[in-house]
Amino acid sequence: MRKEMVLIVDDEKTLVKALSFSLEKEGFQVEQAYDGAEGLQKAQELNPDIIVLDLMLPELDGFEVCRQLRKKTDVPIIMLTARGEDIDKVLGLELGADDYMTKPFNSRELTARIKAILRRSLARKEESKKHIKIDRLQIDLLQHRVRVNGDEINLTSKEFALLTFLATNAGQVYSREQLLEKVWGYDYYGDVRTVDVHIRHLREKIEKDPGNPELIITVWGTGYKLREEA
Repeated sequence: MRKEMVLIVDDEKTLVKALSFSLEKEGFQVEQAYDGAEGLQKAQELNPDIIVLDLMLPELDGFEVCRQLRKKTDVPIIMLTARGEDIDKVLGLELGADDYMTKPFNSRELTARIKAILRRSLARKEESKKHIKIDRLQIDLLQHRVRVNGDEINLTSKEFALLTFLATNAGQVYSREQLLEKVWGYDYYGDVRTVDVHIRHLREKIEKDPGNPELIITVWGTGYKLREEA
């Protein structure tokens, strides 16, 4: 089972060592960086589950690291500050930090906050998997409901399966043969035109103009894809 990864970005090596030891005892994988530039690079390369980020760093300060990360990722961030100044906390939260702690702090409290944030993050990710929204199209995977502009659309079970497969892989092009295999199953020996018929029926139900589809796109000579959210 994969361990959750914590990236600690702080130039106080003694603190980093102590925190790493404490977190590893709790079952986390821990990576370290000792300046802002290194922290930003490791965050982008390692894709950690959460980042503990000091504000006062050489190279790039914690504010700039947080600002740049938020352009590309929603990874949870706990900011550390030795100042205890409200303006630092407010600015850090406005830049997208999830929480903050003022030094000195109890490592057990930091561990508890990390666990709490990761639980919330996991819950958000699980919730996002239950619903897909692309432009005016909304798919509720649990209740097997599809809405376009808020209006519920009635689909057959196979139409729903085809649409949800394309939606969960939005932007990926699939040939007719691949769609037969993925949606109809390995033991299905039907004609590939079955896919075309179901695509046509879906377009009639979800597109503004089925003759000029904006959601289910034909990639000529290859197959079909569902448009990615802009």
